[in-house]
Amino acid sequence: MADSLKGNVMSAYSQDMQKGVILHRAIDDFTDKHPIYRRSCKRIFEVHGHYSRVIIDIFYDHYLAANWVNYHPDPLAVFAANFYELLDAHFNKLPPKTQHLFPYMKKHNWLVAYESIAGIEQILKGMHRRTSFASKMDMAALDLEKNYKDLGNDFDEFFKELIIFSKHKIKDLET
Repeated sequence: MADSLKGNVMSAYSQDMQKGVILHRAIDDFTDKHPIYRRSCKRIFEVHGHYSRVIIDIFYDHYLAANWVNYHPDPLAVFAANFYELLDAHFNKLPPKTQHLFPYMKKHNWLVAYESIAGIEQILKGMHRRTSFASKMDMAALDLEKNYKDLGNDFDEFFKELIIFSKHKIKDLET
């Protein structure tokens, strides 16, 4: 959702929503510049080129979902249901792009789908159909399987640092 809000459009949203967007953008920036994330991207760059960043983002989402119990007290399915309920309750406040995508996200339970390689494969195939170039995203699940342990280690190492960064950023946003 944060990616679809450009420029001064954010001023139309609540302070909490604006803070969430700012946090999201800071996390994206932190991730894009992080050497561990870049190492993960290099693992698949030869096959996927500039799409490797998008694919690694999705792979990292997989590791988060697959190891959700290590990061959140609620089961992933409960968290996802609560998240979808929250978006339903505020649907009219969502940006148009999010309003368009949300019904598909909810219907196919994307957040829980990230937990399995089969779910990741379906998400990547859907993204591949929407790209105008030969992204090879439809085959990227094979790269996840091939590099599963190394990418998992990258994620674990990176995510510890991301948690620390996020806590500091949230504290900054609260002051």
